[in-house]
Amino acid sequence: MQEYNVVIVGATGAVGQEILKVLDERNFPIKQLKLCATSRSAGKQINFRGKDYTVEETTEESFNEMDIALFAGGAASLQFGPAAVKKGAVVIDNSSNYRMDPQVPLVVPEVNPEDVKKHKGIIANPNCSTIQMVVALKPIHDAAKIKRVVVATYQAVSGAGIEAIDELTQQTRMVLEGGDCLSKVFPYQIAFNLIPHIDVFMDMDYTKEEWKMVRETQKILHDQEMAITATTVRVPIYRSHSEVINIETEKKLTSEEAKKLFAAAPGVIVMDNPAEKTYPMPYYCSNKDEVFIGRIREDNSIANGLNIWVVADQLRKGAATNAVQIAELVIKYGCLIEAR
Repeated sequence: MQEYNVVIVGATGAVGQEILKVLDERNFPIKQLKLCATSRSAGKQINFRGKDYTVEETTEESFNEMDIALFAGGAASLQFGPAAVKKGAVVIDNSSNYRMDPQVPLVVPEVNPEDVKKHKGIIANPNCSTIQMVVALKPIHDAAKIKRVVVATYQAVSGAGIEAIDELTQQTRMVLEGGDCLSKVFPYQIAFNLIPHIDVFMDMDYTKEEWKMVRETQKILHDQEMAITATTVRVPIYRSHSEVINIETEKKLTSEEAKKLFAAAPGVIVMDNPAEKTYPMPYYCSNKDEVFIGRIREDNSIANGLNIWVVADQLRKGAATNAVQIAELVIKYGCLIEAR
């Protein structure tokens, strides 16, 4: 089996650490591995497949002789992404920096794998909440054409990074001990609370996170006419995002027809048995790569509508696993950059 040179930028962060786990679990064929981060994290030791690696500060030279560069998020891809491509690496970027660039494919392998072939050096990984939603929407859209989507999310704190995880832990301890909570990552206390505000407010008082779900979904599904509205909420759990999605279609689908479509869809696990109180929950779905769908029922208020409940681990399928799956597609389709 051919092996490839891989560099991970942001290797010490939450997504970077998950990427390493997923690479190992999926037995990704690595010849040479390089781990990079900011100067603050340089020098740290990380073990991968029984070997210790020293984290290096990211520079343009970090991409010499690399085949694939996995950027774990943040601003690094803006600074180093083009340089990585010039050095001959295919960039797979977890940040929002390139997602809406018309020259950059935005890919979820279960939904639009062929778009990988269109890359010009950079492939964008969608927003975590978008990924799990489009995996759920794809089989419905193919079967009955979606007209409108209304989604509300319940997003775990780990979507905001390691500091957010620590803040929830510290605040929970302080509340239980009767102390005062300090909020640095979130605008308000997150322990024992919900915050209906993720990222900055933008047009029409929707947040950036909400607009991401609208515009990214339209791009991935190649349907600019699909009407989508979103409300994103931060909730005090550590891991896995949940979404309630209302779907209006052109063609009528019964709940049983929808269940069969989901059961046959790649990357989906149906958990739907109300009589047995069976439905997806973050506790059950964390540390797994599939998108879990339950509470599948017809919308009683319109002729052609469905309600579904969708849960997925946003650090894995919503970030690391999706990125590694994209890298696998790059290899499968022969889309590496040949000339260096």
